Amino acid sequence: MFPDHTVYIIGDSKTASNNPITQKFNTFFIGLVIDRNSHEILEAECSSTIALTSKFVRSIFTGKSMNEPEAIIEGIEKRYFGSSQKAIIVAFKNAHIKYNQIMNN
Repeated sequence: MFPDHTVYIIGDSKTASNNPITQKFNTFFIGLVIDRNSHEILEAECSSTIALTSKFVRSIFTGKSMNEPEAIIEGIEKRYFGSSQKAIIVAFKNAHIKYNQIMNN
């Protein structure tokens, strides 16, 4: 389904103890499929309790470049107003660090 020049990266973070995601998964995860050649995010999914949340998060990330993390974070801040906003940002930053480590090897 995904070409050989793609990588799959998971970013994770904590959510508030009263967040349903924490009660279901204990942590927040975001999975990203990234094209190593163009640095484009081809697919994204997150741990969520509502399917619409995962679809909306996908729309924030898909088509964006891992080389422009500030723009992605800005998009989260401007568009996502669920209780997991900070968790999404932290999980993305975690995934971005992992992606840079992969690309620098």
